Amino acid sequence: MKWTIEEQVALIERGAVDVISREDLIKKLKKSQETGIPLRVKAGFDPTAPDLHLGHTVLIQKLKHFQDLGHDVLFLIGDFTGMIGDPTGKSETRKPLTREDVARNAETYKEQIFKILDPAKTTVMFNSEWLGKLTAHDFVRLASQLTVARMLEREDFRERFDNQRPISIHEFLYPLIQGYDSVAMRADVELGGTDQLFNVLMGRDLQRTWGQEPQVVITMPLLEGLDGVNKMSKSLGNYIGITDTAEDIYGKILSVSDELMFRYYDLLSDLSSDDIAALKQNMQSGLIHPKDVKKKLARELTARFYDEDAALKAEENFERVFKKHDLPEDIPSVEVAIEEATVWLPRLLTVAGMVSGTGEGRRMITQNAVSLDGEKIDDVEYQVKTAGELLLKVGKRKFCKVVFV
Repeated sequence: MKWTIEEQVALIERGAVDVISREDLIKKLKKSQETGIPLRVKAGFDPTAPDLHLGHTVLIQKLKHFQDLGHDVLFLIGDFTGMIGDPTGKSETRKPLTREDVARNAETYKEQIFKILDPAKTTVMFNSEWLGKLTAHDFVRLASQLTVARMLEREDFRERFDNQRPISIHEFLYPLIQGYDSVAMRADVELGGTDQLFNVLMGRDLQRTWGQEPQVVITMPLLEGLDGVNKMSKSLGNYIGITDTAEDIYGKILSVSDELMFRYYDLLSDLSSDDIAALKQNMQSGLIHPKDVKKKLARELTARFYDEDAALKAEENFERVFKKHDLPEDIPSVEVAIEEATVWLPRLLTVAGMVSGTGEGRRMITQNAVSLDGEKIDDVEYQVKTAGELLLKVGKRKFCKVVFV
């Protein structure tokens, strides 16, 4: 399919917050079309955690849009910057990652991004390739490009400075180094979250200094999590992990509010803007039930990270468990060896792998989200007899059969 400039701009701007500048974007797209040379589109990820969630995929989905338009995607893994720690939005200095942490997490990222991006059209790069070669003289030249006053314009630095919380000098280097990545990669476009605007604009400034045409900056919104309020975050527990089971992905998407559903469509779906608008209109007119619109999204995203068969099976499982109140197929079974006659329920939930720790176990119990053999348990001190078998359920979707041995 040959895209017109107008069609390319419409797809690129879909869901975006900032495009700096639209005029520059159009010029670059026209030049690309005339010369046949695709744009070099950059997005950087610090490998700070091994698993991605849907919030991370907002940027990756926009990268896919550029791939669909025939442009080259440069997926940058910040193995060098990850050892500094991105100060963006942080109220204190973040602990740097070790080389081992970075290497392990980077490999996991590479596996996960190709659930969305075409590996044949994606160049994965590591910024240690050029940053590790910079001399002390190079770093001094880089540091000379920015004043302390300009750096303190950043809200997070200003807040920490005003509240007399420490700011390490190496944190000032972070946006400069991220900007230098754009110089080294000769990026035409850089994508980032809205919280990254200061950093990605730095790339435009440094490219001018190094005699390059400045990149176009595009920021994408931070996706709200399942609570519909806070940005999706593992620490807040409101996330949908792309390595979650197919059943969990499907079920979690169905739990998204009707108001938030179309934001997910705009930022994550492969449906065209016209098709999404038609869905919204048909739902508002009563031709389609909101639940059916949401199920369509759940099937699409589940299939993206698994396949169509897994998505259909997840849907059938959801219908069976939550409409017919049957138990799901393939309930995992775990053998538990405890010498005492009873075990504290939060500890059992942890040992069985149903929660990450006893603190989360207590929290789920107080939220009335834990059942034992079909009976809700609301006592955080509840003791379970360690004999025979029992069925544990946490939340709406997690089941486990415990066999005491």
